[in-house]
Amino acid sequence: MSLLPRSRTARRRLMVIAGAAPILALAVGLVLYGLRDSISYFYTPAQAQAAHVQAGRNIQLGGLVLKGSVARKSGGEFDFVVADRVAQSKVSYKGDLPDLFREGQGIVATGAYDHDGVFVANQVLAKHDEKYMPKELASALKAQGEWHGQGAAPAYGAAGVATMAAATAAASRPQ
Repeated sequence: MSLLPRSRTARRRLMVIAGAAPILALAVGLVLYGLRDSISYFYTPAQAQAAHVQAGRNIQLGGLVLKGSVARKSGGEFDFVVADRVAQSKVSYKGDLPDLFREGQGIVATGAYDHDGVFVANQVLAKHDEKYMPKELASALKAQGEWHGQGAAPAYGAAGVATMAAATAAASRPQ
């Protein structure tokens, strides 16, 4: 009993698939290898500690700025602590902080941990109003039971959305 089908067409299709599968697997592997340094993972401080993020690996660290932790150093450098309910991470950032950066507010910082365990940020993003929080940060805080807000609330009720959609459609039609 042969493993190959009896039909010549079916055998040909099977050979094409058998030849294309390793090529496709190699292509996917090369793409993932090429993107390995471009991928930025999101962590809360507790997740970063649990994952034992290695020094120098670029990640996004999100959480709430601990009250009383912001310290301005010389040369425009800031030190502060980002915390969730379980853990804290000291963050060092050189540059201008966003206008909406405040203690007790949610932030997302992009950077890497150094060998001393301090997160050296090269970008700090603060939420833009009192109801907005990045989706990843909100879901991580909800999973830890730290979430206290409602998230982004719609600006209009259902009737208002329908009215705005109709007005937008009418305005976009040629006269």
